[in-house]
Amino acid sequence: MNTYVNRLGSNAPQTGSLSAGASVAVWALDTTSGVVGGHTVAEALPMLDAVERDRAERLLREGDRHRYLASHVGLRVLLGGYLGLTPAEVSMVREKCPCCGGPHGRPAVDGGALHFSLSHSDDVAYLAFAQVPVGVDVEGIPGAAAVADVLTTLHPAETAELTALPEPDRRAAMGRVWSRKEAYLKATGTGLALGLAEPYVGSAHTPAVVPGWTLTDLPAPPGYAAALALRTPDRASTSASA
Repeated sequence: MNTYVNRLGSNAPQTGSLSAGASVAVWALDTTSGVVGGHTVAEALPMLDAVERDRAERLLREGDRHRYLASHVGLRVLLGGYLGLTPAEVSMVREKCPCCGGPHGRPAVDGGALHFSLSHSDDVAYLAFAQVPVGVDVEGIPGAAAVADVLTTLHPAETAELTALPEPDRRAAMGRVWSRKEAYLKATGTGLALGLAEPYVGSAHTPAVVPGWTLTDLPAPPGYAAALALRTPDRASTSASA
């Protein structure tokens, strides 16, 4: 599946509509921007809910706070466009954790009208929207030390594949593995609770097949890797939302 990455800039986006099934929309934005989707980031607090405002106010570094606000302005603008609401009218909740049942599972729209995922790394944010569970991830290509830290925590076949590569190629391949894993774990809502060994996503340029899911590598800026995980409609129709 080839997925186009839309760019969310300073102007209000043209979102259109998402059809049922495996239709997915992916957006990227520069989180250093002062205006996102027609809204000034510095004036965004009234648009957010109490949880988002609390998180923003806990970020002590101005740059971190601005990037957080920009990404959540983008999220609310796009959700509002798809749902026919103003950004401030979008109500978000946390689903139950699939591992323990606690209230810290996937972020979701209240009522489950649309599935979404948000990921940010440094000055880049990616957002994905679909009618079925979806996860997106963008990551900076890891350094050699970071690769060494997680190498043995992966699926044994991934560890073997990465170990066989020369160091420069290993870093890029690790970026692919990590972004695919994170996208899948965000889509399922499990996060890192069950570790990184499963599922096997592979380190090659084409993701491995994961039953019930479609994994896709996304175009990314130089120095980054990005991936998308989308639940296949047949599984989504027979399973409760995660």
